[in-house]
Amino acid sequence: MNALEKKFLGYLRTRRLVEEGERVLVALSGGPDSMAMLSLFCATRPLLHTELAVAHCNFQLRGAESDRDESFVRDHCQLLGLECFVERFDTLRFAGEWKKSVEETARILRYTFFEQVMEQKEFTKIATGHHVNDNAETMLFNLFRGVSIPGLRGIRALNGKIIRPMLLFHKADIVAYLGEKGIASRSDTSNFANDYDRNFIRNRVIPLIEERFPHKLMSSLHRVSEQAGELEEFLELYFENLCEREPGLVLIDGKLDVHTLQQLTAFEQKEIFKRALRDLDAPVDAQTLQKLVALLGSQPGKMVMAGGQLRVFWQGKKFCFLRDTTLQ
Repeated sequence: MNALEKKFLGYLRTRRLVEEGERVLVALSGGPDSMAMLSLFCATRPLLHTELAVAHCNFQLRGAESDRDESFVRDHCQLLGLECFVERFDTLRFAGEWKKSVEETARILRYTFFEQVMEQKEFTKIATGHHVNDNAETMLFNLFRGVSIPGLRGIRALNGKIIRPMLLFHKADIVAYLGEKGIASRSDTSNFANDYDRNFIRNRVIPLIEERFPHKLMSSLHRVSEQAGELEEFLELYFENLCEREPGLVLIDGKLDVHTLQQLTAFEQKEIFKRALRDLDAPVDAQTLQKLVALLGSQPGKMVMAGGQLRVFWQGKKFCFLRDTTLQ
């Protein structure tokens, strides 16, 4: 094993991303990141005794180029003797039907497919090839969207059954590794177009910042990401304990206790409202949370809309959350 493979193995073990004997499904696009990840998993497989297979998504967004990516992945898996699960999606049609961006639609389709394969074939983990640069892009993307401080955590190394074992590697490490191993990869030409926000951040924003502040952006964002992650873990534990002590802060039958809410700080109130909205599958944004805090400072009988279809009104001693089906 070379230095990068040893580092990869150490990261898997230290973060307990993969236990010995687990069945890992590797998300393989054919690009440099996922091709390097598959090679690293193959190198560490004898020590971890993992079972490997591959999942590939053809979103049919680039015509023949998408089909060539699929063929490339299939051929590579055949060469390695790995089972390869492939799904084709009419992504543009779904995006139109769901009224979502192509990026968001592809993400939903991708992870739904992964979950289906994992459940049907009994895989324990799905691995994606996100690395340090991807994490930086995600953090900046979230920052520009107005995410809260814990949201600056970026990409998690472990999120349920999803693992990102490449988060300790920079893009340069990956490119060098592929060159050393003589591993071919595919290049997604759509990554060079700045139509999508993430591409614009990757191709224009990050290079401009790095030109002005050499060797500082990635390390600074990584540090913020770790601190935000630690803060998020602290807040989760804090609010779990708070809700255990104060049952009125737990959404039951669509209601929260007004008096208990009023004893909290504005930050705590927003966090409780955030959890309530998530329980109701309602969108969460800063404007909605501020409206709910303002409602708490008004008087019984008042009402605000949250997420377009959710009425939140102060009735007696309770805050009531009611979905308005007439607005759908």
